[in-house]
Amino acid sequence: MRSTTDHTARLRGAAVGASSGAVAILAHGLGGGATLLDGSALALLFAACTLIGVGVATLRPRYGIAGTMAMLAVGQSIGHAALSMSPGHHHHSSSPSMLLAHLVAIPVGALAIRAAEAGMRRAVTSVRRFILALGSILRPPAPRLRPCRADDRAEARRLLVSPGIGRRGPPRAGAPFPHLAPA
Repeated sequence: MRSTTDHTARLRGAAVGASSGAVAILAHGLGGGATLLDGSALALLFAACTLIGVGVATLRPRYGIAGTMAMLAVGQSIGHAALSMSPGHHHHSSSPSMLLAHLVAIPVGALAIRAAEAGMRRAVTSVRRFILALGSILRPPAPRLRPCRADDRAEARRLLVSPGIGRRGPPRAGAPFPHLAPA
């Protein structure tokens, strides 16, 4: 039975967000941008990549590797735009090395993310099977039932008829149950 829940969505979202930020920084540096980014640029990039990761984690991957590549392309362009808005930004055009870095990172990143998803699915399936097998081995044995004898019936009848509450002291005079009073 297949689950409708995508257990790898968080992994995919985190991977797309993180790789978008990493490639944006790499391509930004290759394109002639600042190599040492200030705090506001990094904060803006971190916020953008977090939003990208959360957004990707909520989407269902309908188109396989092409969908992952599209998510990475959007994430990298948003990350690069976040770095371009930082104060002290110097480059205004896209260099060939920057474009090449983006174009190489998109399919390589998509393949790595899809491979990690497949590996995680296999690992989760293996752990589930192991736990189910372990649970069947460690299940306590069923109690053995012995056939009912006449003595058992007599004992059960005696327990059902008896009042179940022991007497705490001697009977008083005029006790409601004189037949239980000692002779």
